[in-house]
Parts: sequence; structure tokens; C-alpha cells
Amino acid sequence: MTKKKDDVQLAGEVTKAYNDVKKEIAKVIVGQEEIIDQLLISLLARGHCLLIGVPGLAKTLLIKTLAQVLDLTFSRIQFTPDLMPSDITGTEIIEENVSTGEKHFRFIEGPVFANIVLADEINRTPPKTQSALLEAMQEHRVTAAGNTYILEEPFFVLATQNPIEQEGTYPLPEAQLDRFMFNLWLDYPSQKEEVEIVKTTTSMYEAELKQVLNAEQIIQYQDLVRKVPVADNVIQFAVDLVSITRPGANGSPDFIKNWLSWGAGPRASQFLILGAKVRALLEGRHTPDIDDVRTMAGPVLRHRIVTNFNAEADGVAPIHIVQKLLEVAKD
Repeated sequence: MTKKKDDVQLAGEVTKAYNDVKKEIAKVIVGQEEIIDQLLISLLARGHCLLIGVPGLAKTLLIKTLAQVLDLTFSRIQFTPDLMPSDITGTEIIEENVSTGEKHFRFIEGPVFANIVLADEINRTPPKTQSALLEAMQEHRVTAAGNTYILEEPFFVLATQNPIEQEGTYPLPEAQLDRFMFNLWLDYPSQKEEVEIVKTTTSMYEAELKQVLNAEQIIQYQDLVRKVPVADNVIQFAVDLVSITRPGANGSPDFIKNWLSWGAGPRASQFLILGAKVRALLEGRHTPDIDDVRTMAGPVLRHRIVTNFNAEADGVAPIHIVQKLLEVAKD
């Protein structure tokens, strides 16, 4: 009984911490509330995010601010065509002992050894280098010269892509896109928000940020998410929603068969439920409902469904298909 009470108290702490984190981030970032929500949901669900947006939307500033408020180590990797896997994971150097003259190898950790890693323009580097980061994301460890190095928890990767310049890029294959819990699109700010952005960034204003959480607390909250109970009908809804994205599945709507080549895999169902659990906790509820799953559907599914030529010809984007799916999905 005591353990259960502790979990309930912890759940209350999560809600308060969430509101405090948002308040601190708002001192630096104007708007983007939905994106901030989804970043926090992904972090607490032990997922990773792919951020897509044009330059100048404060993607780097947002992630640096998040790391500062959560008291986590942060590193940024600028992906370029000549980036090597060892530039991400680290490399071994030969070191000489001055007193004995003996030489030995020493591993120098790369930028992936941080709690929050910003992989800027991940599609600008060849697949071999991309896979070095994706392996670390999946395994939470790095292998170099036959030795395995465990990454410090929590480990959260945010990769960015620029949707405008696609020449000379190496798009992530579907199997690698599936590693990301969320695909988030950053929109332009409203005119009112842009006025506020210009005011604050062209003056002497400098926000004083408080550290709201630390690594130990975040790991506690991540563990708590796994303990959140979910009703069978909510899990059934998530699985049904994912299964009807598959063109060959029974009960798939005609527009799915017409517009999609491939649907989402089981990882989508897992992330829908994990995201729903976190959303419920952040809002002070102890179990998620179907509305929570519906809210997670866009960022979880949009990069997991593969459109065909018909969809392109009709001008239909993956997010439109997800919205249409939610209209026909039965609770």
C-alpha cells in the first residue's frame, strides 16, 4: 500500500514539474506550446524526436533551453556530408605514459555522450554516419574498437531536418524513421508572436532560468510512466488504429488502399500508448483514455505511413491521411 501511495505522490509531482518547466521555457521561447508538450512527452516516454522546420524557428534554442531547465548535459552535432561515425561516437587515441614510456589506447567520448543530443540536419550526412547515431538511440550504448560504452541516462535525441533544401541530402529510410517516437513539424509563429520574438531578441533582455528537474527525477518519472495502468479498450483502439493503416489489412478503408503503399508497424501502437500514458500523467490523471491516443496519432503515425503515387497526384500529405483515419476510427 505504501508503494502505491508513493506512486500517486510522484504522479502529482510530475504534473507540477510539467507546469514549472513550461513556465521557465516560456521565458525564452515564444509560442510553440504544442511542440514543447510533445518534446516533454517523448522524453518521459524514453522516445526520440524528429523535428522538421524551416531555418530560424529557434529549434536549437528550444532544445538548449529545455536541457538547461532540466539540468541535463547538452551537445549539438552539425551533420555534414564529410562527418564520420567516430565524430559522433568518439575515437581512440594513442597515449604515452611519460614515466614508463608505455603506450596504450584511450577512448575519447564523442558528442553523443550527453543527456540531450541535437542532431542538426541529420539528412545531410551519408547513411553510414546516420546509423552510428541511430544505433546509439536504439541501444543506449556505443561500441568502439570492440569495447562497449553505456550512455548516461536519460538519453534523448532530437534530430532536425530542413524541408526546403533537399538537394544533396540523404533521406532517412523508413526503417530508421521508425526509431523516432514523434515526427514534429514546427510552424511559423503568428504575427503577434513574431512581434514578441523580435522585441525580446533585439534588446538587452536575458532570461534567468531556474532548474526545475534533474536527471534522477526524470528517470523516476520515466519509470512511473511504465506503471500507469491502461484500460483494455484504450489499447484495443490504439492497435485497431494502427492496423487499419495497412493497405492489406481487413477493415482498412478504401482511401488507405488507394493512397498508401505501407502502413505503420507495432512500434506505432507502443508509442501511441506510451504517449497517452504520459499525457494523462501531465494533466493530473492516473490512466489515459481514447482521446489521449487520438492526440498522439499525428506525430506518431505521420512518418510511419508510406504514401504512393496516387496520394502525391491528389496532393494528399501523410498528416491528412491520419486526420481522415481518426474521423473513421471507432472508439
